[in-house]
Amino acid sequence: MATPAQAEGGILSGIRVLDFSRVLAGPYATMTLADFGADVIKVESADGDDTRGWRPPVDELGISTYFSSVNRNKRSAIIDLRTEEGKAKAQELLATADVVIENFRPGVMTKLGFNFEEAQKINPGIIYCSITGFGSGKGASLAGYDLLVQGLGGLMSVTGSPEGGPTKVGVALIDIMTGMNAVQGILLALTARANAEPGQWKGQLIHVDLMTTLLAAMTNQASAALNARVTPARLGNAHPSISPYELYDAEDRPLLIAVGNDKQFHTLVRLLGVEQLSTDPRFADNPSRATHREQLRELLEEVLMTKPGAHWVELLSAQGVPSGLVNTLPEAFDFADSLELDAVVEIPTADGEHTYRQVVNPIHIPGRGASYRLAPPSLGEHSEDVRWLDEKPSD
Repeated sequence: MATPAQAEGGILSGIRVLDFSRVLAGPYATMTLADFGADVIKVESADGDDTRGWRPPVDELGISTYFSSVNRNKRSAIIDLRTEEGKAKAQELLATADVVIENFRPGVMTKLGFNFEEAQKINPGIIYCSITGFGSGKGASLAGYDLLVQGLGGLMSVTGSPEGGPTKVGVALIDIMTGMNAVQGILLALTARANAEPGQWKGQLIHVDLMTTLLAAMTNQASAALNARVTPARLGNAHPSISPYELYDAEDRPLLIAVGNDKQFHTLVRLLGVEQLSTDPRFADNPSRATHREQLRELLEEVLMTKPGAHWVELLSAQGVPSGLVNTLPEAFDFADSLELDAVVEIPTADGEHTYRQVVNPIHIPGRGASYRLAPPSLGEHSEDVRWLDEKPSD
């Protein structure tokens, strides 16, 4: 299990981020930056981030586990942007920031006086990242909830059983990917700033939206729709272009087999005792197997259902055939432990009375990796801390 570390030497040490975002995409992005040493100040209303109220589930202190999942390493300050006093505090912070990130509906920050143009007047070199659901044009009025985007963006149309209805992914995946895109945009801008000639840097506006993020993430499915006049459909756990590559029934539970080439297929059928399938014209190569996916599935399951799933996983994995059982999330953490992935970190609160167990940042940079300095903050925990109005920390 990973242990908390200090921020000294963090790749983003000395970078201050003023975070006006809430819920998931923005907070995920700012947590990623904070993990690598950025000083993130989370600006909240008196009601707090919406996800503070998204419960159950809660931890032993009654705190929303949704909120805590994306808000470590941040300082929380309550600032009412609708008041002159609040605006003055935000402007003071803005003057010391390198990055601003917000995910209000388009036009809200303009009404509050904190859009990119106004921010530039206070801090000409600011990097300003705006996250929306459907852009700032005709989609500006649409609420950017992940569920809606999964439906409107086509993901639900290819997710689920062919016999069932459209199905959402089991986590707000589009929000997470949009947060990742926001991080990429911010890092690109920071690189451009570092490479700019003295006096030439004029700040940078960055737009990311959930809808385009999803369409880009559809990759091969999107390309099929755009270039082959195909309307991708739900295939359950099967793959439109690869076979065998799905969930198969064993004697006691399902298992996954993910064969990506002919060599792996030949090994698979040899181990299952049906080597003749490798010379069957229906299964001789991947395009043929994908075309005759259902027939192949039936023939493989005749053998797979004679023994437990764990037996087949052990046999196939030992010979280089990608396979595995479908884990619950607790089982997934146990599996990661068995691989020595060190996937969980424990972060104590400032008073040491409580510990948060969280997934580590997945970006591993030896010697300059993520650090875990601050537990997810209580609402306004740092509002009265005079240090949050000081000059930003230096490297």
